[in-house]
Amino acid sequence: MPRATTVWTLVITSVAGFMAALDNLVVTTALPSIRADLGGDIADLEWTVNAYTLSFAVLLMLGAALGDRFGRRRLFVVGLAVFTAASAAAALATGIGGLVAARAVQGVGAAIMMPLTLTLLTAAVPAARRGAALGVFGAVTGLAVASGPLVGGSLTEHISWQWIFWLNVPVGLVLLPLARLRLTESRAPGARLDVPGTLLLSAGLFGVVYGLVHGEGHGWTSPRVLLGLVAGTVLLLAYGWHGTVARAPMLPMRLFRDRGFFGINIASLLMFLGMFGSIFLLSQFLQGVLGYSPTEAGLRMLPWTGMPLLVAPFAGWLSDRIGGRPVVATGLAFQALGLALFAIVLEPGVSYAAQLPGLILGGIGMALYFAPAASVVMSSVRPAEQGIASGANNALREVGGALGVAVMGAVFAARGGYETPQTFSDGTVPALWTGAAVVAVAALVALLIPGRRAAAGTHPAEHAAAPGAPAAAAAPERPARSAAV
Repeated sequence: MPRATTVWTLVITSVAGFMAALDNLVVTTALPSIRADLGGDIADLEWTVNAYTLSFAVLLMLGAALGDRFGRRRLFVVGLAVFTAASAAAALATGIGGLVAARAVQGVGAAIMMPLTLTLLTAAVPAARRGAALGVFGAVTGLAVASGPLVGGSLTEHISWQWIFWLNVPVGLVLLPLARLRLTESRAPGARLDVPGTLLLSAGLFGVVYGLVHGEGHGWTSPRVLLGLVAGTVLLLAYGWHGTVARAPMLPMRLFRDRGFFGINIASLLMFLGMFGSIFLLSQFLQGVLGYSPTEAGLRMLPWTGMPLLVAPFAGWLSDRIGGRPVVATGLAFQALGLALFAIVLEPGVSYAAQLPGLILGGIGMALYFAPAASVVMSSVRPAEQGIASGANNALREVGGALGVAVMGAVFAARGGYETPQTFSDGTVPALWTGAAVVAVAALVALLIPGRRAAAGTHPAEHAAAPGAPAAAAAPERPARSAAV
């Protein structure tokens, strides 16, 4: 494939991935301003984050399947258009309910667009340069997740919180024609849609997250909370059975028998659970308790959020030299230690110098995790299943993020509140310890990823095809309309 096409694909998919990942946490430093402008309690604020992450998570696999069947470039453009339009609707929202609804539609667009970014990129980049390209993509995505608080805080303070959504509109309008002209169309032969699986997984995840978000406010034994938790768990178990016996499930459970696929995906879910919940509370702590402005809060988180820019290139080089397992596991261990250090020092009036060790360690850990993660995911499956693998990894990350905000929000509400700086600290400290423990478990799970030599001995391209699975990677349907820069 021409080098120009490869470069254009990397640029377009990275920018689109940056936008989708940025909107996970871009609202966190804007939450106090949104609360003052539109009203709402802790559950409403959680839903401004979770409405996006939940719809994103539950529809990611469907988005990947639609792209495999109807054309990846075509569905990528559709998802980008929905995401851009929903961003404008969020900016125009006049009530908290309207904002939550727009965020949910944003998640739908991101769910269609995001899993296809990795598939399009993997197909466009020659195998010899694929590790470097996926490393760049992973670093850009990680930077987007991490820089959300700074971007959101700066726009909120200097313009208005609505501009955290308006920002997506011109970028989306530029990317739409570029994607149509520069990306190469491809499909997966024999791809099928799994409607029963989508319904089971979507309803199950919604039920569990709904119960966790509303448990403290309505009571953990209230009928609606119990119904959400119990019914959601039953539906997820039903999907586990469906994913085992169905001919073409959206997420085949057999993939989790591979140690690499299981290790990186479960570690990703747990890492995002701990990280999302922590940033959700810390960004509010810096403003509500320490009195920083939104921009000041974002700037003070830069040792954490900006570290991927400095460390990710080294992390990508290191993973090429020694393999992804030690790099990912070390990064998660650093992230857990950083959260623990933050929990130790957190109190009203804590100095910034006392916060720095936790911020720096957390930032190094985040960079070490993000740089090799995408490459580990894509190398753990056969080429024909890379679309499914990309969608699964992104879905589990988003599920982790939604659960993190819900779980740590519940811990916060049980032990503290918004009444005084002390009550906010009282709730945030145990939540951070919870996040540190979860990410520490993620580091242990990452050790299940095969080492470099073991992975080389079972390269996904050499795996035997499973019954009903496509036998080969999707071939390009036709060249891009223009390959020249």
